Amino acid sequence: MAWIMLRIDYSIYGRLASSISMKTFSHDTQESCNCLEKTNLQLQAMTSIIQTSKGLGFTPYYKFENFWYPEHLLPVTLDMQATFKAQPSDIILATMMKSGTTWLKAIIFAVVNRHLYTNTHKNHPLLKSSPHDCFPFIHSIYEKNNQNQLDSMPSPRLLAVHVPFSHLPASITDSGCKVVYLCRNPKDAFVSLRHYLDKMKPVGCEMTPFDKAFEMFCQGVFPFGPFWDQMLEYWTESIKSPEKVLFLKYEDLKEDLAENIKKLAEFLGCSFSAEEVKRGVVEEIVQLCDFETMKNVKANKEGEHGALVRFKNSGFFRKGKIGDWKDHITPDMAERVDKIIEQKLLGYGLMF
Repeated sequence: MAWIMLRIDYSIYGRLASSISMKTFSHDTQESCNCLEKTNLQLQAMTSIIQTSKGLGFTPYYKFENFWYPEHLLPVTLDMQATFKAQPSDIILATMMKSGTTWLKAIIFAVVNRHLYTNTHKNHPLLKSSPHDCFPFIHSIYEKNNQNQLDSMPSPRLLAVHVPFSHLPASITDSGCKVVYLCRNPKDAFVSLRHYLDKMKPVGCEMTPFDKAFEMFCQGVFPFGPFWDQMLEYWTESIKSPEKVLFLKYEDLKEDLAENIKKLAEFLGCSFSAEEVKRGVVEEIVQLCDFETMKNVKANKEGEHGALVRFKNSGFFRKGKIGDWKDHITPDMAERVDKIIEQKLLGYGLMF
């Protein structure tokens, strides 16, 4: 492990006080900088030591309050924590990477906007655009320094994050807005991320050998990991406040999407009427958001999104298969992950 010096301002990032020593930064200087520039100034102005490590992908990772962040996303996350203002009607989708995020974005968009768009119409937004355009990540908005977009979004705003529950902006947890969390069997998520990073790697970069990548995953050096710690935060919060946080499993969606769409709509306060059920609206959404349908939408096969790091839209739909890990992970590797999960989740009622 290496160590680096990061500089963070206490007056802006009060939530960091427990782990970082801070001083005061000029208020005038803060006001004169845009949000992302301001955060970077804070990271350069005050001294603190944060653990860093090589991890999955092509960037250093910073360990902040027990979770690992890719280098370019920590400043953005701190800025988001400090300045994002949630609205009570917001719908926040939180996920670990490669857990079905893009798919569930499409499902939620279709459910919430079913009175605006005909699910069977060829010009439905989900058949013309990437779900990431309809349902953006908050960190992507901040990366582009395009916070004004938040003010122009229609209500309810559909916004996504990958951060742990404890790292959400306070305005989200305090506003009463709905948070939907989606997780996936960690073994499948690891394999999916591995393939994704291989497809996204910059020209000339070599992939980390599979064994080393697996070791990093088990150590938790994974985007917004450790995987099990993030899952557990959202799980315990969903038990504590089920009216605020809905915990979903990718495997359950695959097994019975229609039933989970109805469950999701009820949680979001837009339950399907008996007349809608009779007309087959739920089944229309199932067909619209079918994995293969989404995979073959032109916008999901072409183009990119992101700011500081660009991601190909084609990388977000691969197989969507449950148990694909069996073709990539040895029995010994699988046993190791299972033991970690058992140890971490023991006594919480969460199983895979």
